[in-house]
Amino acid sequence: MDVLMGSIDVRDLLSSSLSIKSRVRSYVLSHRDDFASIFSLSASSSASVASLSDSLADALRLLSDRPLDGEIRGLAREICERRRELQEKREALGVVEVIRGVLERLGLVKERLGDGRLKEAAIMMKELKEGLGLGLESEEEENEPAVFGFLRKECLDCFDELQGILAKNMGEAVQFEVENGSVIVRLKPITAGANDIDLYTTLEAMEIVGVLDYGLAKTADLMIKHVINPAISNVSVDIFVEEFDEGSVVKHEAILKLLPSSEYKEHLDGPIIYARLTEVVKFIYKFVCVENGAWMQCFGRLTWPRMSDLIITFFLSKAVPDDASKMVDFQNVIRYTAEFETSLKEMKFISMTENKEDRLSHFTHNVEVHFASRKKLEILAKSRKILLQFDHLFSSDAKGSSKDSSFLEGFSEHAADLLFQHGRCFISKAVSQLMELVHATLKDACLSSSRVAKEFYHAARDVLLLYKAIVPIKLEKQLNNISQLAIIVHNDCYYLSQEVLGLAFEYRVNFPSGLKKLAVFADIAPNFYQMAERILQKQIQLVGNSLMEAIDGADGFQNTHQPQQYESAKFSIEQVVFILEKVHIIWEPLMPASVYKKTMYILLDSVFSRITKDLLLLDDMAAEETLQLQRLIHMTLENLSSLSESLIANGDEKYSSLKSILDHLDMKIPSLRKIRKLADLLDMPLRSITETWESGELHSCGFTASEVENFVKAIFTDSPLRKECLWRIQDSFS
Repeated sequence: MDVLMGSIDVRDLLSSSLSIKSRVRSYVLSHRDDFASIFSLSASSSASVASLSDSLADALRLLSDRPLDGEIRGLAREICERRRELQEKREALGVVEVIRGVLERLGLVKERLGDGRLKEAAIMMKELKEGLGLGLESEEEENEPAVFGFLRKECLDCFDELQGILAKNMGEAVQFEVENGSVIVRLKPITAGANDIDLYTTLEAMEIVGVLDYGLAKTADLMIKHVINPAISNVSVDIFVEEFDEGSVVKHEAILKLLPSSEYKEHLDGPIIYARLTEVVKFIYKFVCVENGAWMQCFGRLTWPRMSDLIITFFLSKAVPDDASKMVDFQNVIRYTAEFETSLKEMKFISMTENKEDRLSHFTHNVEVHFASRKKLEILAKSRKILLQFDHLFSSDAKGSSKDSSFLEGFSEHAADLLFQHGRCFISKAVSQLMELVHATLKDACLSSSRVAKEFYHAARDVLLLYKAIVPIKLEKQLNNISQLAIIVHNDCYYLSQEVLGLAFEYRVNFPSGLKKLAVFADIAPNFYQMAERILQKQIQLVGNSLMEAIDGADGFQNTHQPQQYESAKFSIEQVVFILEKVHIIWEPLMPASVYKKTMYILLDSVFSRITKDLLLLDDMAAEETLQLQRLIHMTLENLSSLSESLIANGDEKYSSLKSILDHLDMKIPSLRKIRKLADLLDMPLRSITETWESGELHSCGFTASEVENFVKAIFTDSPLRKECLWRIQDSFS
């Protein structure tokens, strides 16, 4: 093949392209043997490939007929399963060994407990807890093996037995004889038996097993009840400590006794209380805690919070001065209180580093705040008492007319000037006393430190807010009826709304620097003003309802030409006048003049408007009826003339003539001019009425075109003249 490939020159073939076929043929023929050899070699190679393919197919058939790989995998799985089972058995055997070991240790603990070797038992129990990580206080977990629950129960039972023995030993070592006021501490047991454990060993075992708090809790509680509490609160006892040493007849023990005092004391002062407590704490440190600092700290944690509360309650809180002038004397209390706490720290009863345990010193150093807090409570208690007795002056016989001065005499000393308005009003004795209290409190604030002044400032605000919180609820029934008391409450709120605004201006200059920017009263003033307005509007509404009910009795003033209907209408007018006079009697002596006039203007306007409206709604009036209606209007105006004159006399305005008075009343009571003009219209001829309308006079009095038209139709019968006049009325302001 190499010869073949090396002997062909392609370029020669290309150059003789015309004879290429003949030359290829001659070349193939001349190299026939070489081509035969190539073809033979190709056939041999093809046969070899076929043979290899058959061999591979046979091998694959062999593998498919006998799955060796499946057998190998199965064997591997079986080996793994056997190894896992072996491992589980080894682990189970290990657990059994651990359980057996734990049970053996528990047996040893119980054996030590039986032999009285508490310390060894405590050490073993501690090792069991730490080594096995058993949470003796934890609950049984879900799906937990039963053996774990059994093991936990065994450990808990053993632990409870150990705790019980330790607590029993503690109770036998420290005994309280309440009847004779004694505490006996036996450092060693009375008997010398193998199971009798001394106090030190008991405490040591408690500490090892971690139940020192539990073991000392009962002793600490009894010490508070039977020793510390009497030492603080009882003036007639003395404390005596008796100690017996090793050589005495009894074993080493100590006795603390509470004996009747040899000298009479009216009260306990600080030095006496602290001296007693120091003796008690020394006794606890030396005998109960066996001079062990850690045990003493535990006992202190159990007793100090209650002990310090007792000291504060029975001594320190009572030693807080009543006024600022006595604050200097309290410095001695601060000094020996600090000395007492220092001695407790030296005996490890309270911590040397934890400042929060200096409870007594914190109290004494904050005495200014305590002083102010107590004064604040006193101020609020006094103000609450005043408010709860608010209506004691309002007896039934003090609610008569102004001519019976019994009511006003009770208020003669409480007529107050309004701060931002000319005039006076009567206020309640309660508000007068409250404002005296507020002024006194703010004066004290001006003379105090910033801390105390802030408390006084808040007390003054709270006094004012107490009125707002108590009075409306206490007097709810009276405020929902027409009464003098309601007007007094209105005056109180109105007065307070102005007085409050002046407080900051009056006292801020003299306030301590820390209070000047903080103090504000202006936010309270709107609340009192709104209260006053609500009360006044309620009273106006109640009176207005009564007036409208009285007018309803006139049945719209229909058919007044009939005697019965006239008398009914007349009675209604008399009722209206009676109600207004009654209100005048109740309100005028008490209210500020401006408020009284404003409310009476509102009521009179409502009455005149309603009467005028009813008369203008009549659709048919006889000639005689118009005269009767005119008479009723004149009667109404005449009967209310004295009331109208009181509104003028109560004011500061000066009037030069009757016309100026009428003009003033017409301006304040718009419906007055209208009803007066209506009385004139009732006997005017049709042309005069029309001309009066065209002149604009009726319009200026408040009449509308439709009202005048209806009035004309009701009085005058249909005629060409009426049609003409109605047309002129309609056309005048179109």
